[in-house]
Amino acid sequence: MITPERLLNENYLASSSPFRIFHHTINEKIDTHWHEFFEIAFVLSGSGVHTLNGVPTRLERGMLFLMTPADFHEIIPDPGETIYLYDLIFLESVINNELLELIFAADTAYIHQFHGKEADQLEEICKRIWDESVHADVGYRIIMQGALERLLIDLARACKRAASSAPLVNHPISNVLHPSVRRTLVYMHHHFREQLTLAKVANYAGISPTYFSECFHKQVGVPYQVYLQQLRLKFAQSLLASTSLTITEVCFAAGFNTVPHFEKIFKQAYQQTPSQYRKTQGNA
Repeated sequence: MITPERLLNENYLASSSPFRIFHHTINEKIDTHWHEFFEIAFVLSGSGVHTLNGVPTRLERGMLFLMTPADFHEIIPDPGETIYLYDLIFLESVINNELLELIFAADTAYIHQFHGKEADQLEEICKRIWDESVHADVGYRIIMQGALERLLIDLARACKRAASSAPLVNHPISNVLHPSVRRTLVYMHHHFREQLTLAKVANYAGISPTYFSECFHKQVGVPYQVYLQQLRLKFAQSLLASTSLTITEVCFAAGFNTVPHFEKIFKQAYQQTPSQYRKTQGNA
């Protein structure tokens, strides 16, 4: 394994547009990577394995998946197979707050296998986005935005249906929360690797740090710093199990400031040091 590459906005998105669509042909391994932008992809044909945050899933026609800046993944085609897919990348600013909250109402991976008529309909939506991008006729960006929103909603609905039988135990972002706290949770799930001080997040929520801290603890069940730390630890755990990043690289990639602090709280959380955990995952 090699150190994961981070794909930057400036290399893939034009300054004049917040989204861009690709029609990819994949006949060899796409190494583990992450990116600054969001990505939603739909598989047209071919088969392989898609590993999202260390969890492998079969990749076949009808698969729709969403990647955020807090995720990493790799794609490996099956022997002799070529995977064809539409790949739409976009900035967070494209998604309004209501849609963001709908999509990330639960702590879950957004990946779903569609079949038959549903898959055909999604292909038509992707093809429309592609055609609008190519011809750039009057109002094409409005149409692309609407089509993207439909893809996101269809994916969120499908994932919600698939998970309906399982209780949401990992801090769901539900409608019972104070609106400011709910918006903040969505923000944290995509920016936890940044230096998110309580003051900065409270400012994003539009309320005072003291009141925000009280609301957050009361409604989420844990203090702000504990919740933020849990997000970072979960990400670090996936990196340790799935990549060859050094402990130092994992520490900073997950948003921690110092290696000793990272190793201390990791051991407190998992009763193992990061190095020991990596060995238990067969990734020494």
